[in-house]
Amino acid sequence: MSVESCTAPGAMSASRPAAEAGVTASSLSRAVALLFSAACGLAVANVYFAQPLLDTMADEFAISHATVGIVMTITQIGYGVGLLLVVPLGDLWDRRRLIVGQSLLSALALVAVALAPTAPVLLAAMAAVGLLAVVTQVLVAYAAILARPGERGRAVGIVTSGIIIGILLARTVSGTLSDLFGWRSVYIVSAIATLVIVALMLKVLPRQPRSGVRISYPRLIGSVFTLFIEEPVLRIRAILAMLIFTAITVLLTPLVLPLSAPPLSLSHTEVGLFGLAGAAGALGASRAGSQSDRGLAQRTTGIGLALMLVAWLPIALLPYSLWVLAVGVIVIDFGLQSVHVANQSLIYRVRPEAQSRLTAGYMVFYSIGSATGSIGATMVYAEAGWTGVCVLGAAVSALALVYWALTRHLTPERPAGGP
Repeated sequence: MSVESCTAPGAMSASRPAAEAGVTASSLSRAVALLFSAACGLAVANVYFAQPLLDTMADEFAISHATVGIVMTITQIGYGVGLLLVVPLGDLWDRRRLIVGQSLLSALALVAVALAPTAPVLLAAMAAVGLLAVVTQVLVAYAAILARPGERGRAVGIVTSGIIIGILLARTVSGTLSDLFGWRSVYIVSAIATLVIVALMLKVLPRQPRSGVRISYPRLIGSVFTLFIEEPVLRIRAILAMLIFTAITVLLTPLVLPLSAPPLSLSHTEVGLFGLAGAAGALGASRAGSQSDRGLAQRTTGIGLALMLVAWLPIALLPYSLWVLAVGVIVIDFGLQSVHVANQSLIYRVRPEAQSRLTAGYMVFYSIGSATGSIGATMVYAEAGWTGVCVLGAAVSALALVYWALTRHLTPERPAGGP
């Protein structure tokens, strides 16, 4: 079946093999899955390196602390644009070439950030970094295609674990490098690491046979919106993604400000260590993938959302105990990644031939949530401090839990006719 023919309503049922997308499903080896995971972790880290550096960037480029969140927001906007305009190409082009090309351009964008002389140049380069970081989603979709149907959740969980670790280590690595060599060194090191990953991927990524019939680029992008009309699972889970990533960004974006300010006055390295507290999120992703393969995605979602809501209680105690804050970060990251992997596992069962477009549609809502959280958190922190941030985050988390409870009956655990 061609890519073009799958854009019509109901063109492909979930039971059709992934081979019709141009790649034969096989058992994804653990070594390749781990490489996918490492590549995803590095790419997504590029988006989050700036979080513990916002105060330094604000000082160097004369940006007020109340508006410095624009650095993260512009990066997320670039990421959102890339999700819509770049990720769907994975259903049309050779994914190997697409992944390598994006990674090489990403290295150039990172160098541009490191050399940025002014705030406008910095923001433009950060937008490019976000745009190209969507290679993570091309890799996730590719892993789902290469894995057997019964192992798809596990594969997505392994790759997503790399994304989580990348996000967490981004804050630790960037804080440490910034303290030792200045904030610009962070992006130089990442550019070099990206080139190393490219060399490894060129050796192991399988080539994807071209489809016999081509579809125009405008129709390819338009089919992303068609999928939202046709697939209720995508609609529901995309809205959940928007809410949970709004909540987590509300936490992460302003976190550096109270931690680095008196009386705590933590260094960038110490602030970055809080990222490691969320390493349990990687365990959540791995377990959620296995649970979803067993048909327990809904239960995993409910537990994850409840944990995200409860986590705001210890997070609110930041002024009194950093240890309690660390517990809150662990709990909220674990819950977030459990829901995220359950979402993806359910979505990828719907249209095997449209994995990249399903990913693009779903992750656009992730990007909307992240950008909204960045803007909202910095504004609320400026007006109401850390308490206001926690109230906002808890409200968004509660809304996500209520939304899931009201819509869970509309999302089947398994596709019709599935195992």
